Amino acid sequence: MSTYPIPAGSHQYEFDIKRSRFICFVGQAQSRPQAEDFIRDLRRQHPQAAHVCWAYIAGAPDTTVMSMSDDGEPSGTAGRPMLNVLLHSGLGEIAVAVVRYFGGIKLGTGGLQRAYSDAVTGALKDLPTRLRVPRSALMLTFDYALESQVRHILGQFDTDNEQIDYGQQVSVRLNIAQNDQQACIQMLTNQSAGTIQIQLPDPTPY
Repeated sequence: MSTYPIPAGSHQYEFDIKRSRFICFVGQAQSRPQAEDFIRDLRRQHPQAAHVCWAYIAGAPDTTVMSMSDDGEPSGTAGRPMLNVLLHSGLGEIAVAVVRYFGGIKLGTGGLQRAYSDAVTGALKDLPTRLRVPRSALMLTFDYALESQVRHILGQFDTDNEQIDYGQQVSVRLNIAQNDQQACIQMLTNQSAGTIQIQLPDPTPY
C-alpha cells in the first residue's frame, strides 16, 4: 500500500450506558511492541477498571500484524467488534483500548458488542489523522563547500529524521519519500557533477 491515514496523535472518547462508563483511547502503533506498550500503560492508569479491551493494526491497513482481546468480557463481545471497526476504517498503525467501569447492570451479548463497537466508532469520528508516506533511507557524503547547495536541494523534497555528522566531510542520513527518491538523487548528482557520494541503505519500515 502506498499511502494511508494514521493517527496524528492520541485521542479519547467516552460515554455511559446503563451506568457503565466506556472510555476509548486511540494511539499510534507502528509495531506490535508499540501497541502492547500503549495497552500496558492504560492498564496502569486504570487499575480499578472492570475491563480494558483492545485491538490494534500495527502497520499498514492490509498488514497481518493485528490482534485483539476481550479482557474477561464474554468471548467475541469486545475485541472482535473493535477490530472490525478498525478494519473498515482504512486506518493503519492504530491501537485502540476501551476501558470499562462497570455500573452494576449487565448489557447482554448484543449490548456489549454494540457498546464496544460504538466506542471505537465514536473515537474515530473526530480522530485527527495524517498520511503515512512510504520512505527509504538515503545517505550522503560531500565536501563542506557543497553543504548549502545540498540543503537547498533537500528542501525541495519530502524528507525527515535528518542526522548530520561533521567529520573530514559532511555526512547526512535521512529518510525520503519513496516517490521523491529518484528525482532527488538525480538533482544531487547533476548539481554536484557526481561528487556527492550517495548510498541507499535498507528502506525504513514504513
